[in-house]
Amino acid sequence: MKEIDRREFMKAMAIGGAVLGLGGIVFHEPMEAMASGKYDIGQCKSVRVRCISELGWYDSKKLIGQMKAAGGPKTNQWVIPWDPNNAAGSCSLIDIETLDGRHHKFLLDTGWNRDYMDECFKREGIDRMLKTGEIEFLFISHEHLDHFWGLETVLKYNPEIKIIIPSTFYPEGMHFLRGAEFITPSARNRIPHRGKLVQLKPGTINKLYNGCAGVVFDLPIVIRVRGEQSLYFNVKDKGIVCVTGCCHQGILTFADFAQQKLAGGDKMYGVYGGLHIAPFGPIKPERAHLITGMAKYNFQKVACNHCTGLAAVKKMIELGYPVVKGSGRYTSVSKLYVGAGDEVLFG
Repeated sequence: MKEIDRREFMKAMAIGGAVLGLGGIVFHEPMEAMASGKYDIGQCKSVRVRCISELGWYDSKKLIGQMKAAGGPKTNQWVIPWDPNNAAGSCSLIDIETLDGRHHKFLLDTGWNRDYMDECFKREGIDRMLKTGEIEFLFISHEHLDHFWGLETVLKYNPEIKIIIPSTFYPEGMHFLRGAEFITPSARNRIPHRGKLVQLKPGTINKLYNGCAGVVFDLPIVIRVRGEQSLYFNVKDKGIVCVTGCCHQGILTFADFAQQKLAGGDKMYGVYGGLHIAPFGPIKPERAHLITGMAKYNFQKVACNHCTGLAAVKKMIELGYPVVKGSGRYTSVSKLYVGAGDEVLFG
């Protein structure tokens, strides 16, 4: 593991890119469409999601101020001098029960602050599950710091865990996986990943288990991140569940994809995760349609948190949406949504 700043990193890349060590990467084989043009991902019995942490950071004003001082939303996240004391992170545990009664567990994202995430892992027993291999893989939704930079805490307990990422990762993110420290942004991973690394290509449907698939949406995201991969579950007799990290692609795009591309997509059951509607406070007028537009899916459970924003959650409740409430424990600020330590069951 090598400490590296942005200038050193780009110099190494120019020499030949040897620092990346790209051997061992696997591209997942996408599914083929049926005659109808839709994809049959199978069915599962249930999906249980436990929120390990949904608080990305403590102080939004400080976060935005640091970003603006470094050049604004188009600035590369790896060169912004973030305050590590303002960092928390987003991470969830997924437990899918297949029709044969077997349970499969995996992590969605890693959070940001290593020490904070370690406390969360120990509180929820994630450390033990990683050590014993009960958690089968790590699914990284996208490269943003509050979803990816806590990687070292995961690898501390299982450096050989399989990791699934979008193929849109930038070189810095690939380097981070193999062990690196970026000094300016206070981003550190001192434990190189030694397991299988799987990349999902944008626009393809990738079956992970019966009733579970991952899809990468290719789009530019603030602070120079590209692409976000999300999850679809087809729960028998219930319908499609959409699970996401931040849903930068937009909840309408996310849900429309299921309706148009997945067998069983005519019946939408639920959604979990950050919906990126009001992450920094009030609902902006240009984002309001994302909330009102959700009505057409007739979700039976709406378990949104993280970058959805409390203002957006309150609006959903006002509109009569079936918002799943939580306990307001630990670092989550409200009982109005599924927060840290809370679970939601789809099934």
